[in-house]
Amino acid sequence: MSLVEDHPAAAPAGDVPAPTTRPRRTRRTEALRAFVRETRIHPRQLVAPLFVFPGQGLREPVGSMPGVERVTPDEAVRDARALEALGVGGLILFGLPADKDAVGTGGWIRDGIVQETLRRLRDADLDLVLVADTCLCEYTDHGHCGPLLADGRVDNEATIELYARTAVSQAAAGADIVAPSGMMDGQVAAIRHGLDQAGAIDTAILAYAAKTASAFYGPFRDAAGSTPAFGDRRGYQMDPANARESMREMAIDVAEGADMLLVKPALPSLDILAAARARFDVPIGAYQVSGEFASIEAAAQRGWLDRRRALTESTTAILRAGAGFVITYAAADLAAWAREA
Repeated sequence: MSLVEDHPAAAPAGDVPAPTTRPRRTRRTEALRAFVRETRIHPRQLVAPLFVFPGQGLREPVGSMPGVERVTPDEAVRDARALEALGVGGLILFGLPADKDAVGTGGWIRDGIVQETLRRLRDADLDLVLVADTCLCEYTDHGHCGPLLADGRVDNEATIELYARTAVSQAAAGADIVAPSGMMDGQVAAIRHGLDQAGAIDTAILAYAAKTASAFYGPFRDAAGSTPAFGDRRGYQMDPANARESMREMAIDVAEGADMLLVKPALPSLDILAAARARFDVPIGAYQVSGEFASIEAAAQRGWLDRRRALTESTTAILRAGAGFVITYAAADLAAWAREA
């Protein structure tokens, strides 16, 4: 069969054959594929999570996330320097305090573990954006995202006041961005007011605006020691089935003063991510969460997946759907691979 017969729509108008389009022409070699590639991973688009705990010179592996470690503040600076050398855009800090209580005091005290680490990172004069997770689940002895009412529910109004206090403390310690992740009503407005009142008008807010009660958070809770002592977080995190509700949540956060939006988890929420990119004219990121990362790592260890290709493909899909940046535990590897390309 001729090329014209293969493509009837391209039938000749006279004796001169019409040109035919063969998309495979630009797929023939790696050089051609790279030349026409629409979505590329750039190291500056990557944000690396760091789990920090008190001490000096210590590192603890996270069993459920191969290659991920909890580190002390001095080791966090070492890791940050390595990320900077790879061209990674930023890092986000999660704290594991020495002590926990019912209200999460370790989240906002001046010598809290995240605050100490931020000061060290700021003193190191790194070319990295410093993001602080602004929540209390790692600091409460019950593992929920704020102080509780008598019936066991999170006290929304008390919690957002403490989020504001935490954000102010993080900004004072050197955070460029504070990232409220508790999904409390009014959290962005409370934080923005608190930051402005404290004179931290240049500190940006990255709102976890569409964070679902996902099954993919298990390894993170292992790493951060934040598994709820009872119940779960479905009363305040979103139902994964509700895309339209996610749009309402994001619209509320933008109206309250969010500078950026975050979708979490990433791969199960690509439709939400694409819809958000089409609707909101602010920077939008996505969190490739612990369960997404751990699933690829486990499959790769068993020889079921090519690790590099799977991590690259999944991250590319997140960027293709509309993310301007991706929080990922594979940030260092992805940055190194991008520099090789």
